[in-house]
Amino acid sequence: MTLLVWEGKRPADDASAARYFTDLYDRYIDTEEPAVPPVEPIATCVAAPLLERWPDLTEDEGDSSPWSTGPLIGEAGGPLIYFPMRWSMAEEASAYAAEVAASMGLNCFDPQARKLRH
Repeated sequence: MTLLVWEGKRPADDASAARYFTDLYDRYIDTEEPAVPPVEPIATCVAAPLLERWPDLTEDEGDSSPWSTGPLIGEAGGPLIYFPMRWSMAEEASAYAAEVAASMGLNCFDPQARKLRH
């Protein structure tokens, strides 16, 4: 499962969010260009609340991390982060990540359901 979080204006609807995400992903993540460092709100969202609650996969000795890649911040570029999660913990982790993103004024999109999360 994955969850997408980005900084910017909230799309008008789910279809617009899917298109907007695809554009951001192509520009910042799936590119041959040099990596663009994550913007401050994205870096803060990952570092403080999420990695304080669950360890980064690279530091997870007890198999308690919901993240399926590491380091987690490596999935960020510019205004976007793409959260890959293990299925066994995806429901809890995605709900918490969406809550954190919303509290920080960030957008959150579930590509499996193709819906904005609130």
